Amino acid sequence: MSPSLSPGLLGDLDPTSDRAVFRQIADQLREAIDRGRFREGEKLPSEAELVDHYGVSRMTVRNSFSLLTGEGLVHAEHGKGVFVRPRPPVRRLASDRFARRHREQGKSAFLVEADATGSHPTVDSLEVKEEKAGPDISARLGSARRVLARRRRYLLDGRPVEFAVSYLPLDIARGTRIAEPNPGPGGIYARLEELGHRLDHFDEEIRARMPSPTEVKTLQLAPGVPVISLLRTAYDTEERAVEVCDTVMAADAYVLSYRLPAT
Repeated sequence: MSPSLSPGLLGDLDPTSDRAVFRQIADQLREAIDRGRFREGEKLPSEAELVDHYGVSRMTVRNSFSLLTGEGLVHAEHGKGVFVRPRPPVRRLASDRFARRHREQGKSAFLVEADATGSHPTVDSLEVKEEKAGPDISARLGSARRVLARRRRYLLDGRPVEFAVSYLPLDIARGTRIAEPNPGPGGIYARLEELGHRLDHFDEEIRARMPSPTEVKTLQLAPGVPVISLLRTAYDTEERAVEVCDTVMAADAYVLSYRLPAT
C-alpha cells in the first residue's frame, strides 16, 4: 500500500520554473524517498493519484517514473505499480573482510559479510578452468602466461549481488584443492596459506561505471544501476602476487566501509 497523498507529503508545481514539469514531479518524489516518506519496498502513489494531485497528464507522470527508474531509485512491477528499490543491504568492511581470524574460523569474506546482514548467502555459476592470461592479469602475476581461473556469482537471499573471477598462477594452484569447485572452509585464501603462501597484504583498485549488457543479465540489474568494479591483487610475505581477483558488484547492493589509520 502506498501512503495516502496527505497534505505536505508532496508539494505543488512551480509554474514560474523553467524546469520541465515531469522533472519537478520526479524531484519531489526523489526528496520524499530520501526523507523516508516512502520506505524501501513501498509502493509510490499511482499514476491516477499523481495525475489528480498535480493536474497533469498520465504521460507526464510516466516520464517522471521513467526518470527515477533510470536513476535506480524505483522499479515497476507490471500490473502492481512502482516501488522504491531496496537500499544497500551489505556493508563491505574493506579493512576487516580478509582478516586471518575469519579464515581460521572457516569463513570466506563473503560469508562474513552475509552473516553481518543476517542474509542467506549462496554461490552459483561456478567455473574452474585453466586458460591463457590476459596482458593485464599476466603482468600483475609476474608475467604468468597461463592461469587457473575461478568464476562465480554471489547471491544474498537469492538476489545476485556480485560476480568475481580469481586468477592464480598454475604452479601454485594446479592439482590442489584450489582447482576443485569447492576449495573448502575459508576459501582459496585459506588453501593458499596451507600451501605455504602466508598472505601479507592486498592491493585494490576501485572504480564505478555503467555495466555491460552481460553484466546487466548476470547481476539482474535494473535500468540505470551502475556497478562497482574492483581489481584486487593478493601478495604473500615473499611479495609474490598469488592471486588477482576481478570483481563486479551491483552498486545498489553495497556500502563500501573503510577504517584508515590517522598516523
